[in-house]
Amino acid sequence: MTTSPTLVEVEEAVPSGPLAPPTSGKRVVTTITRDKGALACLVFLAIVVLMAVAAPLITKLSGWGPYQFDSAAINSDLGGVPHGSLGGISGSHWFGVEPQNGRDLFARIVYGARVSITISLSATLLTGILGVVLGMLAGFYRGWVDQVISRLMDFLMAFPALIFMIAILSSLPSGNRPVLLVVVISVFGWPYLARVIRGQTMTLANREFVEAARASGAKDTQVVFREILPNLRGSIVVMTTLAIPGFIGTEAGLSFLGVGVSPPTASWGQMIASSVSWYSVDPMFFAIPGAFLFLTVLSLTVLGDKIRTLIDQGEAA
Repeated sequence: MTTSPTLVEVEEAVPSGPLAPPTSGKRVVTTITRDKGALACLVFLAIVVLMAVAAPLITKLSGWGPYQFDSAAINSDLGGVPHGSLGGISGSHWFGVEPQNGRDLFARIVYGARVSITISLSATLLTGILGVVLGMLAGFYRGWVDQVISRLMDFLMAFPALIFMIAILSSLPSGNRPVLLVVVISVFGWPYLARVIRGQTMTLANREFVEAARASGAKDTQVVFREILPNLRGSIVVMTTLAIPGFIGTEAGLSFLGVGVSPPTASWGQMIASSVSWYSVDPMFFAIPGAFLFLTVLSLTVLGDKIRTLIDQGEAA
């Protein structure tokens, strides 16, 4: 659920030295599709991404939006328990309905996918930019630049991330909560990527091709972006791929604890939190969002591990 442990595990998986020459993306895709488990994960993730991108169209086809209430689908005499078995699953409500209010679970899952994917990808992008830029600056220039950035990394890494995320988000206004989540997650996430990039940049800065570029009169920016950055692509791909499921879990965890996405915006973590009091009478209310969250994180982790293996073998960038 927290950002730090996930990125620490990723950090251990990244090769410490310069990487092998990259191969084409086509070869990576071919290798993944030959693995049945990885292929199944890829198909599931494609479905989740399609749900997130086409959420308005999908819910229009299903006939129910994420904020519509269907009082006819619940039994008010029994405290709002959905009619029928399996949480009210029917031709009208494909995944059933939420107890008490009758909101369509399928529509909430679809829009929850949009929230999770958007926040996790945005946090990964921001974390990647901060981590790569600051890590390369520290590793390339060293000296006082390295000291300042390294102390900042140590300062942020010393905090228990989840506790401080909860404290910060609890003290901030509820407006633009997804943006705040992206910023807070990224602030505590970038030092782990930056530390790896810093170490590899230091190693690459002493290589012959970098010295040759300097001797030819290349500027520092040209050396960094033309010589060093291409050799860091493998590490960046590995860490960002394996960080995405961690960020999805972090967003869901914060929403579960009540400091993430604010109602009525759909969120898988928020749906799981709402289902706590309904376990015994409507287990599907918990099982469906829980299954989507679990399978999404699992699929991303499996694919990230596969990509890491390919890079370790020198078969991919």
